[in-house]
Amino acid sequence: MPFALTVGIITFILSVIWGSPFIELMRRLNLGKQIRIDGPQSHMKKMGTPAMGGLLIVGWVTVVTGVVDIVKLVQELSTAESIILPVGVLVAYAILGGIDDYQGFHKRPGEGMQARVKIWFQIGIALAVAIILYLFINDKHGWMAVPTVPVLLDIGILYIPIAVFVITGTANAVNLTDGLDGLAGMIAASAFAAYGVITFMQDQQYLLLFSFITVGAIFGFLWYNAHPAQMFMGDVGSQALGGALGVVALMSNQWLILPIIAFIPVATTFSTMIQVVSAVLSRRFLGRDIRPFKMAPLHNHFVLLGWSETQIVQRWWLLGILGAMIGIALALM
Repeated sequence: MPFALTVGIITFILSVIWGSPFIELMRRLNLGKQIRIDGPQSHMKKMGTPAMGGLLIVGWVTVVTGVVDIVKLVQELSTAESIILPVGVLVAYAILGGIDDYQGFHKRPGEGMQARVKIWFQIGIALAVAIILYLFINDKHGWMAVPTVPVLLDIGILYIPIAVFVITGTANAVNLTDGLDGLAGMIAASAFAAYGVITFMQDQQYLLLFSFITVGAIFGFLWYNAHPAQMFMGDVGSQALGGALGVVALMSNQWLILPIIAFIPVATTFSTMIQVVSAVLSRRFLGRDIRPFKMAPLHNHFVLLGWSETQIVQRWWLLGILGAMIGIALALM
């Protein structure tokens, strides 16, 4: 734990040092945020803010975990296999998210990659990871930890579709949460810190390292993403963090408590689903548009209710920390 926290602090310092030059580079490359016209009008003032800040997170997580792997290889003549998979997912989803962001700047301003195209790429990445987890990491077992049950349960081949759902669902949930300054970063950092504690209790040293390296990188990003944000995370960061979080949850076998630890992203996703389903069904059967929220995702509903951006972010973060605490408690049972 001391080593993991130290490396996380180093990652934070590196991210802060290189944050300003990275913002300037994004400005020069014209990688500015395009605002959807159907979003809150208060967000229009954010137009043009550098919007691929997630590269700062992904870059430093990849570099620092790579250095840790090399050090372990030299010292112990063994590679950190359990750190390669979450880093691989982080990079793969970052590439997909980067393409999505780029299309949102140029080809489809404010929109990005079409959802029906993006989802298949997400599922493809998740399926490959799920198969690797099932066949090689878990040795043909579908392990699941259940609170109060002292042994791991084997759910067999069902593990693969569930793992695909966990990885894909978490990637999209964190992506939907990325709508206010600092929100997605704070929630993701809390979730990774929770799994850092859980993997520490399991003596999974490399997952512990990855979790706190990621927390450090996110904190460095948040230094510049605090309201009013100097840069945004973008899909390149939110999809990558969500996918990696899902993998860490699966590799710790504590994926059943992920909806509690990631309570805010889950609630955000459900709010969007409820809004869409309600609108479709009400138009079809009642002939008029009925929506339970003023705007989805959930944080936009509270923006239109008059809550300040800072109020929403801080209160959501408190709920996120509470969910992380409950999740750790359940993992101890």
